[in-house]
Amino acid sequence: MGHTPLGYRIVNGAAVVDKAAALKLRTLYGNYLAGMSLEKAAKEAGFEMYHASVKRLLMTRRYLGDDFYPVIIDRETFDKVQAEREKRAYDLKHMTVRSIRKMPGIPTRFSIGAIDRRFDDPAMQAEYAYSQIKCEVG
Repeated sequence: MGHTPLGYRIVNGAAVVDKAAALKLRTLYGNYLAGMSLEKAAKEAGFEMYHASVKRLLMTRRYLGDDFYPVIIDRETFDKVQAEREKRAYDLKHMTVRSIRKMPGIPTRFSIGAIDRRFDDPAMQAEYAYSQIKCEVG
């Protein structure tokens, strides 16, 4: 399963909330929404970590809860933090309007043209066949 996210413990195979860590996480989210910088919000919440690590904590969707992990951060708070992060990044010129727009999707649909040429060499045949594949972003 990988590592257990900060704020949880595994007890008898089930994820449970680590109350002390969860309180720190909620404080972190509150501090950030109160206007503190990433590092200051973390320090005030009792975390000693760098800006990128704090950002990762604020973006951890597991805290919303799922089939395995219980809720630590409510949806409204999580969404407010994401909006605030984007606003600050835009205000600091770390993001532009262009970069905020939805990125192009990953191709998920493909079609293949007619395979009308045959090669004796399997590698050449495979190369030709692959050249006939067309992807469509879907």
